Amino acid sequence: MKRYLIIISLTFIFLSCKQEQANREITNIDLEIFKMDSISIRAIEVIDKNILFFAGSNGKTGRTLDSGKTWDIQTIVYQDSINPNFRSIAKNKNAYFALSIANPALLYKITNTNEIVYTENHEKVFYDSMKFFSNGLDGIAVGDPVDNCPSIIMTHDGGDTWKKLSCDQLPNFEEGEAFFAASNTNIEIINNTVWIASGGAKSRIIKSTDRGNTWKVIETPIIQGNGPQGIYSIDFYDENNGFIIGGDYSKANENFKNKAVTKDGGETWKIVADNKNPNYKSCVQYIPNGKGKEIFAVGKTGISYSNDAGNTWKKLSDEDFYSIQFVNEQFAWLSGHEKIAKMMIR
Repeated sequence: MKRYLIIISLTFIFLSCKQEQANREITNIDLEIFKMDSISIRAIEVIDKNILFFAGSNGKTGRTLDSGKTWDIQTIVYQDSINPNFRSIAKNKNAYFALSIANPALLYKITNTNEIVYTENHEKVFYDSMKFFSNGLDGIAVGDPVDNCPSIIMTHDGGDTWKKLSCDQLPNFEEGEAFFAASNTNIEIINNTVWIASGGAKSRIIKSTDRGNTWKVIETPIIQGNGPQGIYSIDFYDENNGFIIGGDYSKANENFKNKAVTKDGGETWKIVADNKNPNYKSCVQYIPNGKGKEIFAVGKTGISYSNDAGNTWKKLSDEDFYSIQFVNEQFAWLSGHEKIAKMMIR
């Protein structure tokens, strides 16, 4: 009798472990799409199922506090004539921040009023993404080179003041190497570590483990060599496991050397699913609590999903989006051209 009970117990443990290790298979998603006329939205900041902030084109910024039932949208005008095009957004507990592309660079702190907290004038200025560290005091925004190094501005007082790092503190960039302002996701932060992904002439990662004080350059095998090629998005599940994705925007249906994985904190990268779907994507995100296996990628070529850490993929929708952010294992917000959407996994 005791032996029989032991066998039953061991069988139960084995089946439980096997079930726990099995990867979820997602076959269907439901999309609820909100039309945003005349606004291209590449930058979203998701709080929960009800609250989302966005920054878009034509000076438009906005939010919903009730899961999309109503939207509070404003138009920002600079010097009575310029509607900034925003492709970067970040939020801390006191405000949210919207950063424009092109010249002049305009960084707004948005509360009950709109306050410019940083400007930069240069014919080459072009900021691409922005993010805060978890303490809400330290923040970073990255942009294309105006000299021979990447443009990086930082704040240490919650966004009230920003200062540009000198090229003496940063690695050199190759001629034609820059960043992509595709989804506000070419920068990732976990604890004190920052990873930033480049493209164009080179597809590389610049990494700091001390909140931007020192930096190193890491080569990647992602496609590179000319303007539209490179890494468009980066995400980390934890400090070791990360994923990069992109491709060639001008040849969006190709999928050669456009996705890679790291297991050592971004020190080395390995191409996965080469010459296999998905093709060009502008944003990649791990699903929370997905054990680093479940990944979504979106772009103008649709929505794709992997349940084995990026080795194989399944296309779930042809609907085009720029960006995706998850709230939990079942729910995400997405943004695109003249639209924001809610996605439910079933």
